[in-house]
Amino acid sequence: MSLNLRLDDDRTAALCERARREGITPRAAALRAVDEYLSATDRRARVRRTAGRQAEVWRELLDRLK
Repeated sequence: MSLNLRLDDDRTAALCERARREGITPRAAALRAVDEYLSATDRRARVRRTAGRQAEVWRELLDRLK
């Protein structure tokens, strides 16, 4: 699949400058950002699921501590 991303001038300039400083292409910098976003959202979802399961396991104790 192909995706076109249009950035405003300020974001384009910032992305190009950051990529230049890191010695990578703007495309590589954008892909890195997408990968980091996907990883972070996956991590948050796992934490929410785990917290929900743990809340059920410890519900009685948590209720007594209220």
